Amino acid sequence: MISLFDMFKIGIGPSSSHTMGPMVAAGKFIDELQQQYSFSDIERVQIDLYGSLASTGKGHATDTACILGLLGFKADNIDTNKVNEYLAPVLNEQLLNFAGKHIISFNYDTDIVWHPQTTLPHHPNGLSFSAYSNGSIAIAKTYYSIGGGFVATQDEFEQPLMDESSDTHAADSVAITSDSNVPYPFSNGNELLAQCQKHSLSISDVMMANELSLRDEETIHQYLDEVWEVMQQCVKNGCKGEGILPGGLKVKRRAKDMYRQLLDELESPQKSSDKLMAMDWVDLFALAVNEENANGGRVVTAPTNGAAGIIPAVLHYYRDFVPNYNQQGVREFLLTAAAIGTIIKQNASISGAEVGCQGEVGSACSMAAAGLAHVMGLSPAQCTNAAEIGIEHNLGLTCDPIGGLVQVPCIERNAMGAVKAINAARLASRGDGEHHVSLDKAIATMKATGADMMDKYKETAMGGLAVHAYNPDQHPDGSRIEVVEIGVGYPQC
Repeated sequence: MISLFDMFKIGIGPSSSHTMGPMVAAGKFIDELQQQYSFSDIERVQIDLYGSLASTGKGHATDTACILGLLGFKADNIDTNKVNEYLAPVLNEQLLNFAGKHIISFNYDTDIVWHPQTTLPHHPNGLSFSAYSNGSIAIAKTYYSIGGGFVATQDEFEQPLMDESSDTHAADSVAITSDSNVPYPFSNGNELLAQCQKHSLSISDVMMANELSLRDEETIHQYLDEVWEVMQQCVKNGCKGEGILPGGLKVKRRAKDMYRQLLDELESPQKSSDKLMAMDWVDLFALAVNEENANGGRVVTAPTNGAAGIIPAVLHYYRDFVPNYNQQGVREFLLTAAAIGTIIKQNASISGAEVGCQGEVGSACSMAAAGLAHVMGLSPAQCTNAAEIGIEHNLGLTCDPIGGLVQVPCIERNAMGAVKAINAARLASRGDGEHHVSLDKAIATMKATGADMMDKYKETAMGGLAVHAYNPDQHPDGSRIEVVEIGVGYPQC
C-alpha cells in the first residue's frame, strides 16, 4: 500500500517530477556517496539529465533543483523565498557547498549535461549524478523521477517483478510501505469496495486503518492538518501574488485581480445572486495555487505539482460552500482522495511524462471527486463512481506545456479539473454507485491510452500547444529556437 504521506508531499514548485523528484534524487545520491567516501574526497560533481527532464528541464527548474539538492536542501522544508540566495554562490562564483559540508567548484555550463534526445530505458524522467575524485569517477548513480515526487533507483527498476501476476515493478514500490500486514489491503477499486462492504467501512476508514498499522493516530492527524494548512496558505499566497511569472512566457498572474473582483461582487446584490458564482471561487482557488506553484512556491503534490490546484480548490469549495464543513471532514476527504490516488499509481501512472496530463490532472480530478463525494455523505460505491467519472472524462488529455513551463495550459487546466471534479461528485450523488464503466476499467484505459500516446504529447514540449501556440521570442532561457523534425518525425523545440 502507498501511504498518504507519500501521496501528499509538501514541497516546492513548479513540478513534482521535474523539480521535487530531481531534488530528492540529489539527496539520495548524497546519502549513497557518504556511505563509501568522505565529502572531502570529492572534487567535482556532474549532473546528466535525460529525456523529458532535459527537454523541459529549464522551464521546470530541474537544473536548479538538482543544485539545491546537492547543496543539501530538502523539498519539504526549504525556504522558497531564499532560493535565489542559496543558488547565488553556485551560479555567480562557481562554488558549490556540497551537502553543506564541502566546497567544490561547479560550472553550470559544463557540469550539467543535457540529453533531450536520449531516453533512459525505464522511464522518460532519467538523471544521473557522478562524483569525481582524483580526476576520475568515484561514484555514479542513475535515478528516475517517476511522478509525484517519487524517485526510483536504477537497481530498483532492474529487480524482478514483485508479483508475476501483475506488471508492477519493484521500482513502483518506492515509498510504498514494506509492511504488508495492513488490516484492509487493496490494490484496485474492486478490492477497495469489497473491503468497505465486507467490514461496513467507508473508504476513509479503510485508508485510516491501514495508515494506523504504520503510525499513531496523532501523527496521521497532524500531518493531514499540516497538508490542509499548507494548501490554504498556498491559496492565500497566490491571491497576494502579482506581476509576471518567471520563465520568459510573460504570463501575468491573475489570481489577485480575480480575488478583488469576486470580493466586490459579493457586495453587489445582482452579482451575488449568481447561482454559479461558487464556480468562480473554485477557479480562483485553483489558479492561486498553480500560479504560486509556477512561481516556485511552497505547495503540496496532490498527487503532482502540475495538478496541485485541484484538490485544494475542491477542499476550499467544501469549506466555503458545503454546510457540514469541519476539520475531521478535511481529514476524511484527504484519506479518501489518497486511497484513489494509490490505486491509480499502482495500476497506471500519475506522471505526465509517462501518460500525459490525464495522469496528472485526470488523477487529481478523480481523487478530488471521490473526496468530495465522501464528505457529501455518499456511499463508497458512489465515491468510486465519482472517481471514475473524474478520470473517464480526462482520458487522452495531453501534457503540452508551452516553453516547458508549468504555466500554459497547466494553470487554467487545474481550474477546469476542479470544476469537473465537483460535477463528477454531484453526478455520482444522483446515482446508486453503479456505472457502465468501473473505476478499474477507466484506470486501465488511461494506462493504455498513455502507452499509445505519442511522446511529443507527454511533457516534452514537442507537440500540441507547446508547438502551435509557442512564441520563439519567449523561450525560457531568452534564446530564439525553432521547431525542427527529429527521430520519427516528432517536432522538437
